[in-house]
Order: sequence, then C-alpha cells, then structure tokens
Amino acid sequence: MALFYFSILLALAAMTLYHFVLKVTPSDVNPAISLIVTYATCMVLCLGLFFFFPLKSSLTAAFRQLNWTSFGLAFALVGLEVGFLLAYRAGWNVSVASIVVSVAVAVLLVLMGVLLFKETLSPLNMLGVLVCIVGFVMVNWRS
Repeated sequence: MALFYFSILLALAAMTLYHFVLKVTPSDVNPAISLIVTYATCMVLCLGLFFFFPLKSSLTAAFRQLNWTSFGLAFALVGLEVGFLLAYRAGWNVSVASIVVSVAVAVLLVLMGVLLFKETLSPLNMLGVLVCIVGFVMVNWRS
C-alpha cells in the first residue's frame, strides 16, 4: 500500500517540478542543447536507479527483453519536452497549459482504454469524462 501512495506522490511532485522548470527555462536557451543536457543528466540518474532495481540477469539479457516501447517512449518524452517548452515560450500560462493538455490527454486515454484495451466505464466514470470536457471548454473560453 505504501508503494501505491508513494508512486503517485512521486509522479505528482515530478510533474509539478517538470512544469515549473520548463516555465522558467530562459527563452534564449537552444531547446536542443537544453534537452541534450537534460537527457545526459537523466542517464546519470538512471544509472543510480540500479541501486534500487538491481539486474536479475545479465545486462545483455536485460537489453534483449526490450522492445519498441523504449524507443516509443523516447519519442513521446522529447515531444512532451519540446511541446511544453515551446508552449511556454509562446505565452501559455503554466496554470492553463498543463490543464488543457492533461484534460485532452485524459479524454483521449479514456477512448484508448475503451477501444484498444476493452476497459469499461461506469456511468459515474462517463459523468467524470463529461465534467472534464466541460472544464476543458471553460478553461479555453475567451471572455
């Protein structure tokens, strides 16, 4: 149960730090150089994860277990980083950009869950999706 709460709190803290750091990244910094330094730092941090997640087999065997998902995640992460960095440079508020993207992603993931993974939605879940869509419209409403 501790892992259940720790994992979501870690994701919450990391996502908050993520948006804060991207918002305060100087606008004259080259996005490619910034991401190169970011991912080099990530590499060092990931090597430190071996302390918490030691290999159960050889490094070669661990690499053989990988598939396309590691590369797909890399494309997603770079797109996420560049997308938000450019959004903040274009003038999006940190308080709105993350909500717009998160709600849109949530709705798309509901569709993906139902259509691809055969997940089911209760009436209450559907009401929640509707509330998200209404909130999405309200956040984007230009008064």
